[in-house]
Amino acid sequence: MFDHELREAAERVLHACRRRGLKVVTAESCTGGLIAATLTAIAGSSEVVDRAFVTYSNEAKRDMIGVRWDVITKHGAVSEPVARAMASGALRHSAADLSVSVTGVAGPGGGTVEKPVGLVHFGALRKGHEPIAERHIFNGDRDGIRRVSVITALALLASLAER
Repeated sequence: MFDHELREAAERVLHACRRRGLKVVTAESCTGGLIAATLTAIAGSSEVVDRAFVTYSNEAKRDMIGVRWDVITKHGAVSEPVARAMASGALRHSAADLSVSVTGVAGPGGGTVEKPVGLVHFGALRKGHEPIAERHIFNGDRDGIRRVSVITALALLASLAER
């Protein structure tokens, strides 16, 4: 179901977390649960994956992981502040040590001049540290943008786990 590159990225996260006794939570919008699905495609992932939040709507971001409404209305769902808040909220609403969030415009529609198709914001957080954020603009179709978003999110998690 998942290609070699995706499985390898997931295995790196799981291995790093197992070695350090860390648990992971995801908060996903444009990837719709694909980060969690990639991780849980690997046998034994239950040792590492605590839970996953698919917060596709603004209401879900607010209700499930506590993203403040004023942050969403001021910056828009696809923004660095929302990605940071998603990562922080997911960590607060879980038993995990690491979180990653993703919010973006996967297309083919929905893009604007300010927020084009392919714009994806990531948030990541390790308990006890400040949240980090990355902004990317990926080329490709919807499937390609979502795929590279999963790989990017997994790389962020691995980097946090390996610190």
